[in-house]
This record gives sequence, structure tokens and C-alpha cells, in this order.
Amino acid sequence: MSLRFILKKYFNTWQKYSNQLIAEALSPLSKHYRQLIQFMPRAEDQLILYEALDCPQKQLIHDIDNFPLLTEAAYSDTLILLNGVFNHALDIAAILKFLHEKSDRTTRILSVIYNPYLRFLYQLANLLGIRKGAVPHTFITQRDLHNLALLSGFQIVRTQTCVYMPWKLGGIGTLINKLLPCIPILKWLSLSYLVCLRPIKPEKNPPTLSIIIPARNEAGNIAAALERLPRFPAKTEVIFVEGHSTDNTWAEILKIKAQYEHPPNLSIKALQQPKKGKADAVRLGFEHAKHDLLTILDADLSMPPEKLAAFYEAYCLGLADFINGSRLLYPMEGEAMRPLNLLANRTFARLLSFVLTAPLTDTLCGTKLFSQKSHQKMMAWRRDFGDFDPFGDFEMIFPAAVLGLGIIDVPIYYRARTYGETNISRFRDGWILLKMTVLGFFKIKLNF
Repeated sequence: MSLRFILKKYFNTWQKYSNQLIAEALSPLSKHYRQLIQFMPRAEDQLILYEALDCPQKQLIHDIDNFPLLTEAAYSDTLILLNGVFNHALDIAAILKFLHEKSDRTTRILSVIYNPYLRFLYQLANLLGIRKGAVPHTFITQRDLHNLALLSGFQIVRTQTCVYMPWKLGGIGTLINKLLPCIPILKWLSLSYLVCLRPIKPEKNPPTLSIIIPARNEAGNIAAALERLPRFPAKTEVIFVEGHSTDNTWAEILKIKAQYEHPPNLSIKALQQPKKGKADAVRLGFEHAKHDLLTILDADLSMPPEKLAAFYEAYCLGLADFINGSRLLYPMEGEAMRPLNLLANRTFARLLSFVLTAPLTDTLCGTKLFSQKSHQKMMAWRRDFGDFDPFGDFEMIFPAAVLGLGIIDVPIYYRARTYGETNISRFRDGWILLKMTVLGFFKIKLNF
């Protein structure tokens, strides 16, 4: 048995194993999209990754002439896989601009990019006769791709380094491949990295909006919550969800609902939750919401209702599909947040940004905005991941990062409540935050 035969056999085994590792990293995203299109597959691509990826529908498209218009309803929620395409392209921006024209807001690009610093390995493999095909010639780094994405109307929403140990060695190789991306400097030695891009697509028509307001012992804030809401250019509904109040919050909601002289494009609903907790109240409100976009407004009004207009505008401009409030940029009013709570929030925001590879400055601001379509996808992800979140914030933030929705923070001036008392327990809730962070590290960052 010749040395070349042995090396070729090893190379084929390594190639299969590497593609399986990449599929394992991408499948938590791909399984929640309707279909996968691998575009412009290379001649030497054995389609191992394409076949290993978990997605309900798949197809191969080799050239631009046969590429469909993804704005059609049948192509909503489509992933476009580019496996090594950028490593061989002479005009990456042209490819991205073409895909941008064909895409709608739900389209995502998954690009597998091979480490340009390891080009010599492909040259060596060709020289030894264990590989056939062109050697990658385009020296593209993550910084290069970030610039090209912006020039072409895309936003990078997720990156992940992948494949260090190109052999199994039992569980040791798998463990190394999962742990090395967490180590500074060493993480750049991977054989490949994965990039998810979303097209920046402004809304053509103003989307309708459902505003969920969970309220427990907030009787003094109900009228102000409505009066201070901005006027939106499309139909809006406000859904109050009252939860086991010991004051007259429910009576106040019913009174305001009956007496408030709201404009024609605003409707008001009132619900009482049979279960307990803010997370359950928000879920109940989402179940009854009928409009295109969903958002949450805490009834304590520590997040100024007027600021909802900035969340709505950020979504309509196409800047992200998950708009997250951040209370930690501006100074806070009075006793809006205790120093220990502030320190914990800053710490956990940094930790979760690392875990999720997402730009988060605040993970527990109650106000978030996203579409009904995104919510359905997030719910499907949660069913796979498990019912794990007593707050309700993480079951939105985790899938928003994993599914490549694109997250942007809207800074708010956090105000002290003017009525009632906080429901936050700093030590109990801090412990839960720590558990959520550890859970995210193992199940999302390491994919265990």
C-alpha cells in the first residue's frame, strides 16, 4: 500500500469529518429555515456539507441564470450556502450584490470560508496528489468580509470558528474543536470559519404593531402607559396582561379600556393570566397578538413609552430583525437600578455577548421588538432547546443570536418608577442569570 494511497484515504476521512463538524455547528440554525440553496458549488465539492445540514428542503443551483427570486412567498426563510465560494472569487461584492437583489428580509447567507493563512496546506495536498482542484487564491479575512458586506447591503449577524483537530481521536478531537474557539489568539488558527449574513432591507410599507404590557400591581401607571404611547403610522393594538395584582390594576385596565378615547388605528385588549410570572404574561400576550410586529413595554414605565418609536423605526429601516433595549449607556434616574444590580447587568451582558457572539450591552431590558415571523421561528427553537427561562428574556435573546436574526441595541434613559415597588430580587435573580449564562455556554457556545 503506497504512502500516497494512505494519505489520500486520510485526507478523504478528514474532509468528511470536517464537513460533519461544520454541519453540526450550522444545523441549529438551518433546521429552523424553510429551505437551503447551495449556490455555485465548486467542482471539487463532494457535497458532504450540503447533505449533512439539517433543513426541510434543499436544492443545488450552479449559476446565476437559474437562481430564483427569493422575494416570492415560496422562497421565504431561505438559507443560501456558499461553501468556499469566497475563497475562489475575484469579485465577492458582485456576488453579494446579486444575492441582495434576489433576497428578501428573511433570507440569510451562510458562508464557509477557509483560513487564508493555511493556503499552503491545499498546495501541499495538490502536490502530493491527494487532492484535486484549484487552490484557494482570495485572501479574505473576517475584517475584509465585514467591509464587503457593508458595501453590498449586508450585515454580519453571526460568526463562528470551526475545525481545529482534523481527526477524531475518540472524544478528544471533538472536545478540542469545541473548546479552542473560546481561547483568544488560538481561535484564529481554525481551518475554517462560518459567517451568517442578513440583507439590510427597509420595509416598503409601515408594519402593524402589537404592544404587550404585562402589569402586576401597577394601577397607577395604566393610564400613563396609554397616554404616553407614540402614534405609529399603521394599525396598533395594546394588550394589557394583568397577573394576580393585590391592588386595583385589573379594575383600572377595564376602566381605561372602556373610557380611553384612542385614535381609530389603536385598539386595546385586556387579559388576565391564569399562571404566574412576567415570562408567562408576555407569552400570553403574544398568543393573542394579531399584528406584524411584537414589542413589550413594562408597566412600571421605567422604559419611557415614547421611546418605542425608536424601536419601530430601527426595524422599519432594516437595521436588524431583533431590536433590543439597553439601559446601560446613559446615566439612570435616581434609584432606577441599584449599584449591585447595575454591576451584575454589565457583567452578564459582556459574558452573554461572548457566549452568543452577539453585540449585547443589556440582556434584561424588558423592551424588545421583532416580527411575528421571527417569533414563530424563536418558538420552534425553544421547543427544541427546552423550557428553561423564568425571566422570558433569554428565550428571545438566545434564538435571536443563534438564528441570525440580527440584533441592535436601542439606548434608553432608564427612569425610576413613580408608582409601586420593584418585583426584582437581586440575589435570587442574579443566581438565575448565572445559570442562564452557564447554560448558554455549554448548549450554544460548545453545542453540547
